[in-house]
Amino acid sequence: MNKYFFMLLMTFSTMIFADTLYITLEKDNALAVVDGETGQLLKTVPVGQRPRGIAFSKDQAYLYVAASDDDTIQILDATTLQVSGNLPSGDDPELFKIHPNGLWLYVSNEDDNIVTVVDLKEKKAIAEIAVGVEPEGIAIAQNGQWVVNTSETTNMVHWIDPQNQSIKDNTLVDPRPRAAEFSVDNQWLFVTSEIAGSLSRIDVSTKQVSAKLNFNIAGVDDELIQPVGVLAHPNNEMLFVALGPANRVAVVDIETMTVTKYLLVGQRVWNLAFSPDFKRLYTTNGVSNDISIINVDKLKVTKSVRVGHYPWGIAVKANSTDSSSSKSPTFVPAER
Repeated sequence: MNKYFFMLLMTFSTMIFADTLYITLEKDNALAVVDGETGQLLKTVPVGQRPRGIAFSKDQAYLYVAASDDDTIQILDATTLQVSGNLPSGDDPELFKIHPNGLWLYVSNEDDNIVTVVDLKEKKAIAEIAVGVEPEGIAIAQNGQWVVNTSETTNMVHWIDPQNQSIKDNTLVDPRPRAAEFSVDNQWLFVTSEIAGSLSRIDVSTKQVSAKLNFNIAGVDDELIQPVGVLAHPNNEMLFVALGPANRVAVVDIETMTVTKYLLVGQRVWNLAFSPDFKRLYTTNGVSNDISIINVDKLKVTKSVRVGHYPWGIAVKANSTDSSSSKSPTFVPAER
């Protein structure tokens, strides 16, 4: 694998980067809104029953929330946070992702063993793709070429071609695959396996597992190490993995597939998200009812913020103020 480095290109003026976090609270049927810079809980907004997956539309005008027990994905106005509509998500929607074209939303329907594809413009389902038993994770390559779904009981990754919304290949992985994440160069797919306590790196070109990492934490029982959420840093060198009831986030070297550090966070860490400038990493911690804020440069947890009962999903929106024209940070990978 070629190593990539990144440059941070920014037009400086008196620019201030701020971000707002939107966190689904599974037990409160609500959305917590948090200032990412200060860690202040700004407000809590009621939504549908058992909210889990969450994401912004491509233009950030809308916020989509999977209300699992309502069997729908709610559409919220991103400014007012008022529900303006619903999407036909299929039964018990949990995890979903939006294609880079901004038009298609892919959602796992665990009870029906399908992935539903929703046309966001028309607000209607355009395909139902039969997958393995108990579909869970969804990941989409940044170039839009592949959509993948993980099936927990079949222990497979299903490779979906978005051009015709059909499965083209399958990859066998360790027991109970949960989340998946493409590397920023689209060469690798990373899949967490909750029961096996492992992370698989799959070669996208061959669809074969090329490397595997089994997590081990001194003083923590193996059965508590349950990898779930996974997030790739844009430098293409570093990967963050949430380890569930181990209450840790693993920092993984992508090339060597080794752990460089374990970060102690809240209880039952589920999902992860970056701040817009990639300086902070946020984790949702279900059992301790809080989020952890991590300084990415120092790989250090700096703050925990109580947000409500059973935080699960997280979406981040950039808010920038500027006294003159300026640009958001852009990461440009340079091959060595």
